[in-house]
Amino acid sequence: MNAPFTPAALQPYLEALHGAAVQAVQVSALGGGAPGDKGYGYGIPLRVDYRLAGEARSAVLETVRAGPFGHEHLSDRAQALLWAHDAFARLPRHVRSLDVGAVRADGTLVALGTAEEFFIVTAFVPGREYAGDLQRLRDGATLADLDLARADALCDYLVEIHARPGPDAGLYARRIRELVGHGECIFGIADSYPLPCGFITAPLLQAIEERCVAWRWKLKARAHRLRQVHGDFHPWNLLFRDGVDFTALDRSRGEWGEPADDLACLTLNYLFFSLQRHGRLEGAFETLFLRFWERYLERSGDAEMPEVIAPFYAFRALVVASPVWYPTLDDTLRRKLFDFLQAVLGEARFEPHRVNAYCGV
Repeated sequence: MNAPFTPAALQPYLEALHGAAVQAVQVSALGGGAPGDKGYGYGIPLRVDYRLAGEARSAVLETVRAGPFGHEHLSDRAQALLWAHDAFARLPRHVRSLDVGAVRADGTLVALGTAEEFFIVTAFVPGREYAGDLQRLRDGATLADLDLARADALCDYLVEIHARPGPDAGLYARRIRELVGHGECIFGIADSYPLPCGFITAPLLQAIEERCVAWRWKLKARAHRLRQVHGDFHPWNLLFRDGVDFTALDRSRGEWGEPADDLACLTLNYLFFSLQRHGRLEGAFETLFLRFWERYLERSGDAEMPEVIAPFYAFRALVVASPVWYPTLDDTLRRKLFDFLQAVLGEARFEPHRVNAYCGV
């Protein structure tokens, strides 16, 4: 990332930053201790010398090196630098940040230091949430051919995107680590539970977390499974138009991961809506659940899937059982979800036909 930081590129950036003319820009690499002191660093700092309104000034420009330790993605590196700019000045005796910036594709530099929030703008896509189909079935509608066709289309989409292998085996270990420890995943969802919450207690959540940590060590070595994923493939992130034409929204937590995350995310919702309707996996939802599993295994050829999906089901079950996310759920339904997630965590291989036994019904 040092190539963009030439005197010619830095001069207009520094003038915009200071609001005054800048001359005599020079760039040189800074040392970081004696050779051999440290085997890995997050970036190479550059010293920038220049004259501002005739006065000599110096600054240090530093990037974050792409790589492991949570820096694989551009968003990771942006997060670290935005935090540093905001936080440096609040610590006594700490060097202060003058700005945080970005490099455009054409090589020009953009100041971001005065930003307070960030946003994304996407295209508008018409359609209706797939959740509406499941709500209709939950409320007593008959399973239609279109319901089967839409489930098949979603299944085939997952088979298609999961066929693409990931570029960096280290991302698999990261994704499994984040499944357990990320604020949006198992530990974060567990921390969000207001305790006590009926039968849900701190010792119960602790025991579940400990079992999920054990699963992390079972899965982290399966880096050959790294695939393109959506990451949040639930019915509210899927917009259908006529027939089976759909668009996916809001992929999350990285481009690459474990395909079980997507499969668990969607199929857990078939169980969730069925529990609301029947108190068990039954009728239309049982048809959709088993059909999705059978089709996915047949078309993907992923014989390992039943061996790896348990902690992903635990994550998704913790979400839908959450009194924060679903405050009006009946306590009996929450208990069945907890029975399910604890049962699957205890199984070496998930068996789709045993879901009701996992739920204790």
